[in-house]
Amino acid sequence: MKTPFYKYIDDGITLKSEKASAYRNIYFPLCGPEASGLKSSITPYLSGDIKIDKFSYLTKPMSREDLRQPVRDFFLLVDGKNVVSLSQEVEEGLADVEMGLLWHKLSKRYFHGALEMEALNFIPATGENVELMAVKVSNRADKPISFIPTSSCPIFGRSLANKHDHEHVTVLLQRVEQTAQGVIVTPTMRFNEEGHKPNDDSYFVLGFASTGASPDGSFPTVESFVGDAGTWEKPQAIYKNLPVKKITDVEMQGKEAAGALRFTPVTLEPRSSITYYLILGMAENKTDVQTIYAKFDSVEKFENALHANKDFWKAKASSVTFKTGDASFNAWMHWVTIQPVLRRIFGCSFLPDHDYGKGGKGWRDLWQDLLSLILIEPEQVRENLINNFGGVRIDGTNATIIGNKPGEFIADRNAITRVWMDHGVWPYLTTALYIDQTGDFDILLHNTTYFRDPQLSRTFEKDERWTPQYGNFLKDKKGQIYKGSILEHILAQHLVQFFNVGEHNITRLESADWNDGLDMAFKRGESVTFMSLYAGNLNDISGLLEKMAAAQKIDSIEIAEEFMILLDTLGNKHVDYNIPAQKQDLLFKTYFKAVQPEVSGRKTKVSIVDLVKDLRSKAEWAFNFIRTNEKVTVEIEGADYSWFNGYYDNKAERVEGKKADCIRMTLTGQVFPLMSGMAADDDISGVIRSVQRFLKDKKLGGYRLNTDFGVLHYLELGRAFGFAYGTKENGAFFSHMIVMYAFALYKRGYVHAGYEVLKSIYDMCMDTDKSRIYPGIPEYFDGEGRGMYHYLTGSASWLVYAELAQVFGVRGDTGDLILEPKLVKEQFAGQTQISVISKFAGKNIEVCYCNDKGLDFGDYKIAKIMVGDKLVNFEKPSSKKAYIPREVVQSWPDGARVIVTFEKAI
Repeated sequence: MKTPFYKYIDDGITLKSEKASAYRNIYFPLCGPEASGLKSSITPYLSGDIKIDKFSYLTKPMSREDLRQPVRDFFLLVDGKNVVSLSQEVEEGLADVEMGLLWHKLSKRYFHGALEMEALNFIPATGENVELMAVKVSNRADKPISFIPTSSCPIFGRSLANKHDHEHVTVLLQRVEQTAQGVIVTPTMRFNEEGHKPNDDSYFVLGFASTGASPDGSFPTVESFVGDAGTWEKPQAIYKNLPVKKITDVEMQGKEAAGALRFTPVTLEPRSSITYYLILGMAENKTDVQTIYAKFDSVEKFENALHANKDFWKAKASSVTFKTGDASFNAWMHWVTIQPVLRRIFGCSFLPDHDYGKGGKGWRDLWQDLLSLILIEPEQVRENLINNFGGVRIDGTNATIIGNKPGEFIADRNAITRVWMDHGVWPYLTTALYIDQTGDFDILLHNTTYFRDPQLSRTFEKDERWTPQYGNFLKDKKGQIYKGSILEHILAQHLVQFFNVGEHNITRLESADWNDGLDMAFKRGESVTFMSLYAGNLNDISGLLEKMAAAQKIDSIEIAEEFMILLDTLGNKHVDYNIPAQKQDLLFKTYFKAVQPEVSGRKTKVSIVDLVKDLRSKAEWAFNFIRTNEKVTVEIEGADYSWFNGYYDNKAERVEGKKADCIRMTLTGQVFPLMSGMAADDDISGVIRSVQRFLKDKKLGGYRLNTDFGVLHYLELGRAFGFAYGTKENGAFFSHMIVMYAFALYKRGYVHAGYEVLKSIYDMCMDTDKSRIYPGIPEYFDGEGRGMYHYLTGSASWLVYAELAQVFGVRGDTGDLILEPKLVKEQFAGQTQISVISKFAGKNIEVCYCNDKGLDFGDYKIAKIMVGDKLVNFEKPSSKKAYIPREVVQSWPDGARVIVTFEKAI
């Protein structure tokens, strides 16, 4: 494994790097505790934007390439002739960056180390919309150094759209004010040609020195600071040593603003220092600016805020802690564990590699971001789950515009509404995990609303009569808002998709599946891989229903009577599943006509035994159909390789296989046949062999999302194949799918293969000469091994889930605790014990696996389990798995160490 360009210090989480300080477009996130609060990105040159949402940017919005431009800066005019700044380059070895949870410190040394500047940045955990910055200037020489200090930060003060749209017109709205502490900008209105709105929000840059002194004055506009002949790197106010002064309204109003603060000239004695404190932020009105400033206007208040910030994020990162024999891996997982929290706050946007530049979340994000939270604090998730199900439509689709409030979904009246065919699988998977962790079957019977808007019949029809006044809730024929159980919502998502097939009798691809890049095969495209996952879910739902019936002592449930159409084996209209037209007709001509635009409101009882029988019959048919029809076999150099075809394109042609001399294979096409249980053991062996041959990159060591199809296939399948090969959804090393592939391998018992796959991600991250990212998992690595779209990726939740529930085997089963370790001897790295700290049944527990004999997976079994000096009795469904009842876990003290001892399996 390569040595990364950073080293961990002190707590094993904080890191320091000299080499990273040379990169202009490597970035780090800063934020407060809430998605509605301030969020920033920051680089080793202090670039990166500061904003709340798409409407409120303190500094100009920035994507990756914009990071070459300075944002925050601090200048010293030394001895009246030499200028140094935090954004300028210095010689190798004279700069380093240090960062922790969640703060960033840049250190630079000048004049051969005689003068040093350190900039520490963080956002307080107490919710104020400010980024706090402390610039410490130290004299390391043996003689005094005199300098004039000036901070700088451009103030954009408007919305993302105004980066290009009406950029100059909107600056005319700016009202700039010089105050004793700095600069405040309050635009007169929010500019929008569809309807301007008054504005009270203020943007500000304020400061003070550690001596308690306020700035001597400010340069409040770009013109007064940078000047016509200057740049942000070489502003004329610095290089010409211009004096600060109060400028006139004519010079100041309606101009691009600058938060450039001039402090009192200093002569710094040898071995002494002075610190300048800057408060960069936003307030809902000008009065609040001073209130916020007063919270941080002393050295003590600033230091208290920093300590509170560190404590807050340390607690967040310690919710799941891995202790393997590799200290670097343990530290890396700390950073991965914090990523789901960052994604909840930043959404899919607001970092330089923004995927969705306007902010907000997608449907998958709602569910996958809950995975890690369910593993940590499932009791806090119940309401979110229920709220999220309110976005499901009765046709099995869902709302695509997610509001800011919990459970808020918005109708898309103007754009062409899209349907992602995979969206129905994630709510069940997330809910099933919640039930396994809590034993809360009651949530399945909880009634909630369905979403309603003009879209009908999975976008094939539109209700022209619908208006916003009708509302966004499905109603019955009496005009009453209809509610169905969570279970009913899950059935709607899965049963509809069983019948929603194309000409090959495979679930329609529609606008795309998990791979958003497969977006040009709406008419004839089909997704084999997600058909297998839907079928696997039907099997799992059946098992969950049986457990619920036993636990709740019930034998039937209530569902809308129209659902009996889809439960066709229980009625008189059982269709032939082998004939696609019959399935399509039942769905479009019978079911959709019955539930749209309103449902009857009548419910019927269905036997759980009968319901399970119907669901299992559908799953069995789907599994057999895919096994029979979608296996790909090719011969290469005398050797046979086999895998599953994942898709049909818009020409109704099979996507995967050998086309002329080109091998076409997707990783996605293999993951869900394995994860769902559809693939048999001999199928899995063939898939693993084929993935190793065709998708594993021999040079970089990772697993690609697909082979190079060799042609521009985007017109028949999707935009992804218009991308350069090795980027994003066209053959990149896509972390999310790689983690799910590993998860599937572990789940099916192929532990050593799964370990190799997970290790490939870690190794690519650690090769920082190529990946050029800080610790954590990126969305993908490109063809050169560079980590892209860092931090805001659903793969982080899945990686924590995989490591905890599959690798360390600590998970629930309808409320009881399972310990099923799938650890390989390499993870012990010569140690006899490794552990994981997590939470279960409201208790913090540390599960420690003792492997005194250094046994590998497959060679050990669980011999005994101890908590303190007490032997824990447990059920043994197999020698490698232990069931511990929930009430036993609840009897343990908080923080209990659960010692699991291995012995050689016979």
